[in-house]
Parts: sequence; C-alpha cells; structure tokens
Amino acid sequence: MPLIATDKIVKDLEKAGALAMRVPPEGGYEGRYQLRLKNAGYEILFITARGLGDVNSYLTGVHGVRPSHLGKTEIRTYFIPPAIQFRLNALPPKSKGLVVWLIEGKYLSKEELETLSQIPDRDPRVKIVIETGSDRQVTWQPLKQAVAA
Repeated sequence: MPLIATDKIVKDLEKAGALAMRVPPEGGYEGRYQLRLKNAGYEILFITARGLGDVNSYLTGVHGVRPSHLGKTEIRTYFIPPAIQFRLNALPPKSKGLVVWLIEGKYLSKEELETLSQIPDRDPRVKIVIETGSDRQVTWQPLKQAVAA
C-alpha cells in the first residue's frame, strides 16, 4: 500500500456515488482517504452501522424514537429529523456535498446495502462510503457492484 493516497477515491466516489470499502482490521489507514475527501470539499458524517435500525428512515426520513421508561414514567416518543437532510442544511456554501461514512458495514443486510446505494441517485450532493469488510490493504469498488456480487 502506498504511503501517500491519491485522489482516485474522490474521482471514484464522484463517479459511482457509493463505495464499498475494505480496510485492514487494525484500522487507521482509511484516515488518509477521509482527509482526501475533506480536502476535495466534502463534509463527512461518521456513523456506525451497528444498531442503526431502519437505514432509510434514519438517514432520509423523520423517525420516532422511544426511550426506555423503566416503569416509572409514561411511554414517550421523540421524533428526530433525518440525519442526512439535517447535515445538508448546515453545509457551508462552498462545500461539494456530504459523505456518509459507515463503519462496521459488514453487519448490514443486502437489502440495506441496496437501499444505501440508491441514496446518491436521489440526491447527488450525498455520497456513501461503507466499510464492508477487512483486507490486507485498502480497496474499494462501487457499492452497486458489491451488492450484485
């Protein structure tokens, strides 16, 4: 693996819209690719895929959350704005867009990965990068291609 990352990830992400990435299990190597995306003008939203629930509703729709009540209070539901739209509204004017970087993507089902691959088609300012597994070096491919395999 080269010590200096090139801008190939930026070009591939802009072309594909969503990438499935394989990173070494010890971690740390993907940071230089995140830095390339930041330098290219993207803001990055880091999310873990574990415990995400309904991916589409969490990222793109208003969804309800019911905190535990422990039997002492009434059952309540809080409504949380969509994570992507909330961050898109707060982007600086010169920003290229938002990259949603999901770690632990190996826990997502094929249907959830397919849903995530369709988000950049709906809003071209949003790009998706999912760490789908481990490898000896950092590699990536378009998410639609990874879901089809």
